[in-house]
Amino acid sequence: MLKLSKKTEYALMAVKFMARNAADGSVTAKEISEGYNIPYDLLSKVLQQLTHKKLVNSFQGIKGGYTLNHDPENVTLFDIISAVEPNYQITDCFQEGSTEKDCTYINCCMIRDPLAKVQKEIDKLFKAVTIQQILWP
Repeated sequence: MLKLSKKTEYALMAVKFMARNAADGSVTAKEISEGYNIPYDLLSKVLQQLTHKKLVNSFQGIKGGYTLNHDPENVTLFDIISAVEPNYQITDCFQEGSTEKDCTYINCCMIRDPLAKVQKEIDKLFKAVTIQQILWP
């Protein structure tokens, strides 16, 4: 079963929270954490990754917090997912440099190529859906 990691879910939720509250200015990690009942420590790490990838701005100080660095219409699900899970794949056999040590069937696998096509379609879908599109309801 294809499933997004908790880090990815929290990143998407945080970005959605920032987009919905953009008119109010920056939001704090605590506000996001409490708003969605997300563990604060893990959320803070996710926000650092999003900041590092320049998807989110971070402001220090008494009025500090986080804001989106781009318009929600210009940020895709793929942007967010790849920021927190740079090597996300539906299966480990697509990892660059995979060898027989990683999978004993790598040289005779009958599902690798079809799954690679599925991965490309999933990537295409994630690249087509923007944060704006998931804002409401």
